[in-house]
Amino acid sequence: MSRIDYFNDPNAPAANSVVPSVTVAIRDDAGRILLIHKIDNDLWALPGGGHDAGERIADTAVREVREETGLRVDIVRLIGTYTDPNHVMAYDDGEVRQQFSLCFEGHWVDGEPREDGTETKAVRWVAPEELDALNIHPSMRLRIDHALDSSRTSPYLG
Repeated sequence: MSRIDYFNDPNAPAANSVVPSVTVAIRDDAGRILLIHKIDNDLWALPGGGHDAGERIADTAVREVREETGLRVDIVRLIGTYTDPNHVMAYDDGEVRQQFSLCFEGHWVDGEPREDGTETKAVRWVAPEELDALNIHPSMRLRIDHALDSSRTSPYLG
């Protein structure tokens, strides 16, 4: 299913749903961050996805990383909570979802990065200085920047 992200766009459609979701920032020993190239919106992003009933939210994060990248991770900490009502995602089935996302830091335990062919068409480690060359939604870039900022000591609430 394709989607269009609207961010601070006065012409965005009104939200008709809210679904909790997660993203996970994972870094390797070289300081690179793991990004996925998403099929639904053709943008680069942190791995993540929607929370399912019956899961702990940290388990959602672990499951989504495994599904989209093939990696097994442990969750280390909360990076931030992202609930901006001016960020909505419109899907081709008529759903317009208000952003409600928790971003976690994950520690890579095992596995090798690979795309899943359903949600991700590429998975790669990206050096921070290479981020500007990638097509990344501004709200996702905010999460990435927060994850890379080692001076941050408390979660972002916005």
